[in-house]
Amino acid sequence: MNRLRMFLLGMMVAVAMQAQIRGNSVVVTVEPDHTDWKYEVGEKVNFTVEVRCEGTLVKNANIDYQMGPEMYQDVKKSIVLKDGMLKLTGTMKKPGFYRLDVTAHVDGKDYRGACGAAFSPEKLQPSTVIPKDFEAFWQKSIAEARKTELDPTKRLLPERCTKDVNVYEVSFQNERWGSRTYGILCVPVREGKYPALLRVPGAGVRPYGGDVYSAQQGVITLEIGIHGIPVTMEQGVYDNLHNGALQGYWEYNMDNREKHYYHHVIMGCIRALDYIEQYTPWNGKGLGVTGSSQGGFLTLATAGLDKRITCYVPVHAALCDHTNSLKGEACGWPHYFYWNKGKGQEKQIETSRYYDGVNFARLITNQQKGWFSFGYNDDVVPPTTAWSTYNSVTGPKEIKPYQATWHFWHQEQWDEWENWLIREVKS
Repeated sequence: MNRLRMFLLGMMVAVAMQAQIRGNSVVVTVEPDHTDWKYEVGEKVNFTVEVRCEGTLVKNANIDYQMGPEMYQDVKKSIVLKDGMLKLTGTMKKPGFYRLDVTAHVDGKDYRGACGAAFSPEKLQPSTVIPKDFEAFWQKSIAEARKTELDPTKRLLPERCTKDVNVYEVSFQNERWGSRTYGILCVPVREGKYPALLRVPGAGVRPYGGDVYSAQQGVITLEIGIHGIPVTMEQGVYDNLHNGALQGYWEYNMDNREKHYYHHVIMGCIRALDYIEQYTPWNGKGLGVTGSSQGGFLTLATAGLDKRITCYVPVHAALCDHTNSLKGEACGWPHYFYWNKGKGQEKQIETSRYYDGVNFARLITNQQKGWFSFGYNDDVVPPTTAWSTYNSVTGPKEIKPYQATWHFWHQEQWDEWENWLIREVKS
């Protein structure tokens, strides 16, 4: 009898572990009348808003909505949807994104839906200007950083290794003695020379696991952190740093181009390529870089500054077109000048141009292939900036928006992203 109870208990635990909370009973959809969400300037977009519970329209649903150019929506209303449905229209007189946000209030809870309609996005151009000494400044910074030896460390992580991949925590010096970059290196076990991939992180403070999946397909991978601390500590350490010493790090030294926080971060990306070249079995041919959000910006910076990069994938790249908000249009995260319109921040505005993804994108050459992806509903990295950054690249490039995504990606988007990278880096 005891054995039977133990068996049943084990089955119940197994079932409970497999069960997951997914989605919501109430769903707010905001659908445009063009399946690709694209319109020409002067056209009208017709939105259909629906509030459904378990697939059925909610009668007398209370909603708030705001609509207009993204980040500058000028229509705000609260109404009751008698039949759970609403029709709205909008238009734009110049290239950009017209966004409709809807919040439904059902049984004391709020549910969101949105749609960003693209108006002639291929004509969007960034506002940021490139400083005359932009490339010279960065090449001088790289040359100065390389005066410091890498002095690498390497520690095997047996618990993360597989039969096909060896996994290590590595570190190397960055732009000066004692300033280090840490990461997770994954190397195929089978001896030989391989293409390589650098993975750069999104914003935040966290540990890293490394990209074993790509390494299993015959690619050396190096995933780096940016804060000069080991990347295998307990989560609580990173939480404390996020809420303490590194809180809002992206705003540190905004008025000093040499001491700006992202200066050592970008140098760390370039030194990571030096590490790959000098201390891994890289084949000297295929070398890729990829990341999302902050990592998308670092992808552009790395590809723009280092011609060893043969292919790159920025996904919803942040830190692009900072100054666009100064003319009342959507700007990239972290929206430096969105709230105060840049008053009294002339030095910060000047410095921001040295840390704008658009200006790095302008340096990318015809020998480097790029794949760009982002969502039209992203309210962190506006698609206005994503498109204008893409338009700034003169080299070979592809674009694949996944319109309904916000500041995340769908499984299909990830699969396409990964497959493109592996194919290109190995070509």
